[in-house]
Amino acid sequence: MSDSSRPKAVVLLNNIVPYHDARWRAAAALFSHCVVVEMTNRDEFRALEVAQKSPGNYERVTLFPNAGQAEISTGKLTRKVQALLEQEKPTVVFVNGYSFFYNWIALEWGLRHQVPVVVCSESNEHDEPRSAWKEWVKRFFVSRCAAGLAGGTPQAAYLEKLGLPRTRLFTGYDAVDLEHFERGSARARNDESLQRERSGLPKRYFFSCARFGKKKNIPGLIKAYAAYLHKISESSTTNPQSLVCDLVIAGEGEERGVLEKMIADLHLSERVHLIGPKGYEELPGLYALAEAFIHASTTEQWGLVVNEAMACGLPVLVSERCGCAADLVQAGVNGWVFNPHDQGELATLMLNIASDAALRNAMGAKSREIIANWGPARFAEGVSCAMEAGLSAPNRKFGLIDRMVFRLMALR
Repeated sequence: MSDSSRPKAVVLLNNIVPYHDARWRAAAALFSHCVVVEMTNRDEFRALEVAQKSPGNYERVTLFPNAGQAEISTGKLTRKVQALLEQEKPTVVFVNGYSFFYNWIALEWGLRHQVPVVVCSESNEHDEPRSAWKEWVKRFFVSRCAAGLAGGTPQAAYLEKLGLPRTRLFTGYDAVDLEHFERGSARARNDESLQRERSGLPKRYFFSCARFGKKKNIPGLIKAYAAYLHKISESSTTNPQSLVCDLVIAGEGEERGVLEKMIADLHLSERVHLIGPKGYEELPGLYALAEAFIHASTTEQWGLVVNEAMACGLPVLVSERCGCAADLVQAGVNGWVFNPHDQGELATLMLNIASDAALRNAMGAKSREIIANWGPARFAEGVSCAMEAGLSAPNRKFGLIDRMVFRLMALR
């Protein structure tokens, strides 16, 4: 297909982080021109920011360089997003969900100009408490999009419930750069002693990586870890020390003080290691040498760290409240799903993993096999299908109710 016959895309994001970069590098070849627009180039964790450089096959535009999200006013946002869309005149627009106001600006522009808007979403029906009026607002937004690209099975089902026809819904949004994690983990395993020395890693450990916020349930994970150690102390094994793995947690956030106090109170300072936020280049080595990866969130739209751990060949223990669990975790095959409020259940699973090297190896291999279909190529395929469906969808008139609702959203 020649450049002149291919569509032109504008993509709207909060800020570009490594997985966005990998995804749109893979998908950009579908378009005559692909403009990835970030509101700011700042992230809560500086380690996740992608350097301001030419990405090659897509154009990167930062509307508010070096600005925090709270510094961007509704008026400035509206003017800049509208001006950019008018300037670029895309034939298709991709938005990341429906929560952020800039997505509403883009949808209104698309409806007024009869340009299809594709909603990319990793939300599922049960990831947050729902209220009737919020669901109505979401339904209003989603039903006016031309197509959808969902994280996985539960996410696609939720978009369908919110008003998108199943024939215009596709999956593959929640992809990561598999090659980056496969290559980095292989390097770490090939020089294990250097990796352990450089990162200060214990001989055996479970690994978790998350922002230290309430929904990530790090206190619950630490309590489960304490219960796991207690189970070892009560076991009849002749060598209980052989069952002990430390717990290494990468991340940062407002709960750090709470976690440090809990670790001290539970006398776990020698076993639980809070190693701070880690950059994209460091993460594969931290995954690589772990016995298993644990994600204990009480609510999670998806959980891309699970993709990353699986790409590094780890067994995974994943909360049933994580949106990725339905598609990525096969119980007893590459890990287990658990109730994040049941610390005893998680402790038992940790003991099962720690005590069986053959099981760990088999599960890690299966993780690699499962995740092989969740890379940037899968994302690009989903983008292609959603784009074609959106471009062939019937145009929707921009009526009086639309005008009223969009005006109200601008005032919120």
